[in-house]
Amino acid sequence: MQTTLLTALCEAVRPGAVEFFSRAIRFRNLSNAVSNSVRTTTKPRQRQLVGRQPPLILTDAAVNRIKELMVKNPQAAGLRVGVRTRGCNGLSYTLDFCVEGRQPGDEVVEQDGIRVFVDRRAQLTLLGTEMDYQVGLLASEFVFNNPNVKGTCGCGESFNV
Repeated sequence: MQTTLLTALCEAVRPGAVEFFSRAIRFRNLSNAVSNSVRTTTKPRQRQLVGRQPPLILTDAAVNRIKELMVKNPQAAGLRVGVRTRGCNGLSYTLDFCVEGRQPGDEVVEQDGIRVFVDRRAQLTLLGTEMDYQVGLLASEFVFNNPNVKGTCGCGESFNV
């Protein structure tokens, strides 16, 4: 029925239009068939993380301090960063020398010759965190600027996400 209506309309508008439109319809059907067959025969793409954020960002001050600490502990393969349940607000950061090297699931941040191992249980908590080293009048310490933190305790030793 559609073909007859199309034929009648085309002939009413211009003689020879039927042949033109039938070629266009055949071409469209052919291109749809080709594109459908390409989609079904191609291998599905594997998902990739686009713009993957590093697990930990080290400032120059932190790198320099870690280098100083590593000179004093040459047997260590690097520094291990993690979190554990502690304090009045839930979690606190842990820093340890890592003698055994990379553990299964660890992320490794290598920068200027030092290696920092991010514990697998802390990766989501630390994602995008900047690790800095600050020297003050009364204390020198590593400071974590963590965008995932929702709250901290009064003394600043523990946090929650």
